[in-house]
Amino acid sequence: MPESAKEKEGSHHRLSFPGLHLGGHKSKDHSHQHPHASLDWKIESPPAVMHGDAENSTGALVSGQLLLAVKEAPFEVESFKARLDIHVIRKRPYKDHCNDCSNQKTELKSWELISEPAALSKNVHNYPFSVLLEGHLPASTDNSVVTVRYDFTAEVKPKCGPTLKLLKTIDVRRALPVPETPHHSVRIFPPTNITASVHYPNVIHPIGNNKLELRLEGIIKSNPDVKTIEYWKLKRLSWKIEEHLNTVVPACKKHSPKDAETGEPTKKGLKRTEARTIGSGDLGSGWKADYSPNGNVEMEIEYQINPALKAACDMKSNDGTEVTHQLVIEMVVAQEYAPVNQPKHVTPTGVARILRMHFGTVVTERGGLGVSWDNEAPPIYQDVPPSPPSYHCEIPYAEVEGLSPLMGPTDRAH
Repeated sequence: MPESAKEKEGSHHRLSFPGLHLGGHKSKDHSHQHPHASLDWKIESPPAVMHGDAENSTGALVSGQLLLAVKEAPFEVESFKARLDIHVIRKRPYKDHCNDCSNQKTELKSWELISEPAALSKNVHNYPFSVLLEGHLPASTDNSVVTVRYDFTAEVKPKCGPTLKLLKTIDVRRALPVPETPHHSVRIFPPTNITASVHYPNVIHPIGNNKLELRLEGIIKSNPDVKTIEYWKLKRLSWKIEEHLNTVVPACKKHSPKDAETGEPTKKGLKRTEARTIGSGDLGSGWKADYSPNGNVEMEIEYQINPALKAACDMKSNDGTEVTHQLVIEMVVAQEYAPVNQPKHVTPTGVARILRMHFGTVVTERGGLGVSWDNEAPPIYQDVPPSPPSYHCEIPYAEVEGLSPLMGPTDRAH
């Protein structure tokens, strides 16, 4: 074989396929447009925030308009439809590489904006839409186990040319009320006499600082028989916020196990869990210690969620998806003793203990104005009374009854 032929055979040629894109990023919000028309939307309602928990929330109201801009008339349309789906994406599905196991869609509402063929003029045509998202629905979330999002799809089928599609995502959040006073908890650590009194907020937000007040009592014990005093001295304190994700991934009809008797697919799923730390800190000082006979240790701790980790808010849905959080406090205390008549001559005993506390914490979005859609009142203007004005009749009723009726046009004709 000639040398040039060998080089040609051993070389690599890059093949180009027009229109084929591998590994490209697909945006959540995109649209397929038409040369003679375009489709867009405009949301007129406030951000979709569900106030309160799933049992008591009245939901969130979403309203807006679909804008169909016709650039060249007449633009003949066969149909115009829109729908809103709740889309659940399983990051660790029942069966890998199965689209049906990874994606579950449930239609919440649909609109048939144009049901019969119509010719539209050159203009921007507005089509209003609205939907009430019920309070029991889950909020939008995107974590390592599952993604829950609300997909809005609008589709215009023209008589000629490509179909216009508009794909948008509605961000739905939930805001839980924040108690006015901090939560109080008391923990006891046997076999020691140490008691921890903690005041902390049990509802926090993904962004912002939080304060915890800690008081340790029972850190001093007197031994009159041997004339010594035992101290439990705080050496180190650490805190962390843990996030726990739990979900049940269902199997599609193809991969669902069959019932041995009926042969029908069984509605079974696999449990997926994930845990991570979304905020932490260590303290080696900063507390006020009093080692008198009735002494105690007091301190204030500032803690927060690391915004870079993008914490998921607490949620619980009917399909078994649940997100919870807890605050963990760990304290290292060391035992020391001293003679009663020489309390400053402290000697370590070599005994140390780790005191650990767990506090359930709810992570939720901020409520903004904090007013649900059903509690919104119409505006009250300064010079307008709350009710229509009342009119008083100044003519006596006897004179009113004696008046002759007015003659209409038909009476004059006679």
